[in-house]
Amino acid sequence: MQTRDRERYEVASFSGGPFWDLEAAFRRVEGVVSTATGYSGGTVEEPCYVDVSTGESGHAETVLIGFDPASVSYHDLLKVFISAHDPTGREYDEAGPGGPYRSVIWYHSPVQKTEACALLTELRASRRYDNPVLTAVMPAERFWPAEEHHQQYYEKLARYFDFRPR
Repeated sequence: MQTRDRERYEVASFSGGPFWDLEAAFRRVEGVVSTATGYSGGTVEEPCYVDVSTGESGHAETVLIGFDPASVSYHDLLKVFISAHDPTGREYDEAGPGGPYRSVIWYHSPVQKTEACALLTELRASRRYDNPVLTAVMPAERFWPAEEHHQQYYEKLARYFDFRPR
């Protein structure tokens, strides 16, 4: 990627359920130019999957996204995020609040914060869910990339099992 291309891209990051699922959803979106799975929001330096999955590190499984705002809006990415996981946290109750699968929109700018808060206000007012929407909006924290085998996991899995029609 050329330097001048990188200058027009923006970043977004989201946590909500297993990062493999979120990453797969975002990789299908036109205008998303890169994705990485990793960890945000915890206290352990250089966490690994085992540290995070126990819930003791305080990190959430997170997807960092590079996107071209000329092709896809941040608002559209927010809608993908909400539709790709359960923002009530009901699916992952066993992890508890603050667990590795918690729902978080990590904002990278004041504009992202405003848009995220507006979408959640609208979502809560819609009463679309039986349970309260627990998604938090928080400033982006240090992103620690997950181990290589977690990156584009479903694509690697498909290649491993060679899921081509016969």
